[in-house]
Order: sequence, then structure tokens, then C-alpha cells
Amino acid sequence: MAKENDEQNAKPQEQKKAASTSIVRISGKDIDGDLNIPAALMQIKGIGYNMANAISLGIESIYKIPRKTTIGSLEEDGIEKIEEMLKDPKKANMPKYMLNRQNDRDTGENLHLVGTDLVVKVRQDIENDIKIQTYRGFRHRWGQKVRGQKTRSTGRTGATVGVTKKAAEAAQKASQAPAKPAGAAAPAAEAKK
Repeated sequence: MAKENDEQNAKPQEQKKAASTSIVRISGKDIDGDLNIPAALMQIKGIGYNMANAISLGIESIYKIPRKTTIGSLEEDGIEKIEEMLKDPKKANMPKYMLNRQNDRDTGENLHLVGTDLVVKVRQDIENDIKIQTYRGFRHRWGQKVRGQKTRSTGRTGATVGVTKKAAEAAQKASQAPAKPAGAAAPAAEAKK
């Protein structure tokens, strides 16, 4: 009798676990269904820790979906609501400084891009900088650092020289020292014998 009860109790747990371990696709990214909403959102390119928490709070306040809910246990409409919030985070009264595309070059709007949209837009920005020949564009074209970092000792490409200061000084001293004649050392050695 006890075995039958254990088997009956185990079946709902297995079904619940199977539903939560599924893989969910959000914004073109496959996400493990065992993660809660903020952790799942952080798996998407363009969404970091703070943005994931802010969006999950917005989802909780607007759509009444708890933050601790695993992403795999949500219905299709819940996932659609999350994707809708990702497309327009301003619905959750997101401040402008949290968006990754403020005052867009083309439209002038405040946007938040995620996934492949972000990758494509960044690539277009770099190509535009190269095309209009800005300083940033030249740095991108030459493969140099763009944001004002020092380049004396880091960011080097090509074969490494590997010459240290001590080795260079020793080579210089050796070239400046007068050369001793080969036969001068030999007679002194013979005199000691």
C-alpha cells in the first residue's frame, strides 16, 4: 500500500519536473526551462543583470507573473508577454539610462535592442563610422583600440619581438667592448706551466 502511494506521489513530481526542464525560445535564444525569469532573461544578448531584474519587476507588476517562476512552467501567453516586454521595455516605465540604444542615430528614439538585432545594429554603426571616415572609423579599420586606451604595451598584433631591456643592454655592451686577440691569452697560460 505504501509503495502505491509513493508511486502516485512520484508521478506528479516527474510531470512537473519534465515541464520545467523543457527548453524555451525567447527572442531567438534557447533558454533552459529550470531558470527563473531574471536568470533566464540574462541568457539573452543585450540583457544584463540590472536590465533582467528591471524587466522581471515590470512583468510582475503589469502581468502579475511572479519573478521566481521558472520560465519552463509558463504557458505560451506568458512567454509572449515576456517577449512583448523585451521588445518595448518602456511599458514597464524603464528609465532612459537603462536602454542600450539612447537617441538612435537613424530615428532619434530611445530603444533597447536584444539578440541579433543588437549585433546587426552595432555592425552597421561600425560600417557607417568607416564610411564617413570618423576617427573611430579609422581606428576600427586599422584594428586599433577605439575608446582612447593606451597602446604602448597592450593591443599588439603580429610576431612578438621578446627583447627585454637587460638583454638589449648586454648586447650593446658586448658590441662596444674591445676584442681581445686570440693569441694573447694562450702565452699567459703557458707561462704558468
